[in-house]
Amino acid sequence: MDKLKELLKDYKEGKIDEEAIVDYVSLKPFEDLGFAKVDHHRRVRQGVPEVIFAEGKKAFQIRGILEEMIKSGDLPVLITRLSKKKAEKLKDLGIDYDEISRCATLGELPKEGDRTVLVFCAGTSDLPVAGEAAITARFMGAKVRSVSDVGISGIHRLLSFQEEINKADCIIAVAGMEGAMPSVIAGLARVPVIAVPTSVGYGASLGGMAALLSMLNSCANGVTVVNIDNGFGAGYSAALIVQER
Repeated sequence: MDKLKELLKDYKEGKIDEEAIVDYVSLKPFEDLGFAKVDHHRRVRQGVPEVIFAEGKKAFQIRGILEEMIKSGDLPVLITRLSKKKAEKLKDLGIDYDEISRCATLGELPKEGDRTVLVFCAGTSDLPVAGEAAITARFMGAKVRSVSDVGISGIHRLLSFQEEINKADCIIAVAGMEGAMPSVIAGLARVPVIAVPTSVGYGASLGGMAALLSMLNSCANGVTVVNIDNGFGAGYSAALIVQER
C-alpha cells in the first residue's frame, strides 16, 4: 500500500507517467517458483510483505524466495524459525540473524511508532518465543520493550514493573509451565494482554497444553490467547493493535 501511494504521489507531481503505475498494478499477484508462490501483493493488501516461515524449508528454497522478494522490492523481509545452520548459508544476502529467537530480517525496518508493545517473558527458557514476538512487532513498526525472567515463582520481580505496565499500549505475556503469568498481568493492566503458552515444562505440561488451557480459562479480563509457541502470531496482532490508523 505504501508503494502504491508513493507511485500515485510521484504521478501527481509529474515524476513518472501512468505506465509506471500500470506496470506495478498489473504485476501478477504472485511469482511461481515451483516450490513456492511468492505473494508480491501482500504489502498492498495488508501493509506488510509476506513473512517466510523457515521451518521445514531447505536453505535453497528460502534463498529463492528471498531473492525474488529482493528483486521485487518486497523489503523489509522477516524470516521466522530459521536455524543457525540455514542462516549461515544465507548471510551473504545480508540478513540480520538473532540466534535466540531464530528470526532474521533483511532490509531497513520501519520507523518506530509512538505506541509501545511490552513483551513479558516468564523464564529464560521461554526467550525464543518471546524474542520471536518482539522481533515481529518491531518488524511491523511498533515500539517494543522486552522484560525477561519475571515469572510468578518470584512474583515480586513482575510487580516491580508496574510503571511499565501502566505505560504500555499492548502487552504480550509469554509463559510455559502452568501458564499463570498472563492472568496476573491482566489483573494489573488496562490494555489488551496477548497470552502466549510455550511448550516449556515437565511431563504433565503436555508440550504446552497445560499452559494453553490455563490461559484460555483465565478469570482476568482482557486476555486473548494464541497457539502454543506462536510468538509470531502474538507479535503481529499486538502491532496491529497499537497501529495508529
